[in-house]
Amino acid sequence: MDHVGVVVDDLDAAIEFFVQVGLEPKGRGSVDGAWVDRIVGLEGVRADLVFMQTPDGHSRLELTRFRSPTHEEDGAAPANAPGIRHLTFAVDDVDATLERLRAWGAELVGEVVRYEDSYVLCYVRGPAGIIVELAQPLRD
Repeated sequence: MDHVGVVVDDLDAAIEFFVQVGLEPKGRGSVDGAWVDRIVGLEGVRADLVFMQTPDGHSRLELTRFRSPTHEEDGAAPANAPGIRHLTFAVDDVDATLERLRAWGAELVGEVVRYEDSYVLCYVRGPAGIIVELAQPLRD
């Protein structure tokens, strides 16, 4: 896989949210024109985007804010709605990461839970209503 794309309303807030998760911005730009209209199947596309990279350099997240055309819908779908519903990031400390994310407006979806002897896990609602799962591996 090359990357996962996430459409957001506030690009700067989304960048900061994912910085708090541990990703790093790795390229920012804008796109428009007939070529991008043809790719996404929309007319008059003007969008800003930034790629965020995981610390190990193996995975990227593309954050995109469409300036046009506009879309009016609440992005806060529940965890069981069809479609891509969450992204999972391994973190060293769920509680510390959750504290940083809450400072940026993130909301805990359920509870912080220990899964057997493997992980401490939780779901957090982030930018554009997407759910981010934080997974802290338990090391014995």
